[in-house]
Amino acid sequence: MKKILNTAMVYFALAIAAGVFYREFTKWNGYTGITVLGYVHTHLFVLGMILFLVITLFCKQEPALSKDKRFRSFYILYNIALPFMACVMLVRGIMQVRNVDLTKSVDAMISGFAGISHILLTVSLGLFFAALKKNLTAGNQAD
Repeated sequence: MKKILNTAMVYFALAIAAGVFYREFTKWNGYTGITVLGYVHTHLFVLGMILFLVITLFCKQEPALSKDKRFRSFYILYNIALPFMACVMLVRGIMQVRNVDLTKSVDAMISGFAGISHILLTVSLGLFFAALKKNLTAGNQAD
């Protein structure tokens, strides 16, 4: 459970750093439009910090959850997918702020990486729900 809480704290620090980077990078470049950089902060807060705080509470109620192999797979895959997604968003946002003229293939590649990160997040959350359901229904066979 301590590892999960520490994960939430790491995502908190990353979210704060992303917010500061967004504010300062756009200010230094004189950019006033909407950019993907503004959403990295929120994604890391909600999908990182808040999700792992909630999972910490689940694991406090159901300690066996964190020992489930599906949960361990979720934890590893999710912590690969979310930072990957944040990095793709950073790249896209920096390109927007710097007004880089991307070729169609580079634009498609960035979009493809974003899609892959979303697929990985979806698979990992499916693993989490499977572990959660197994552990919550293990003692309640009648439900």
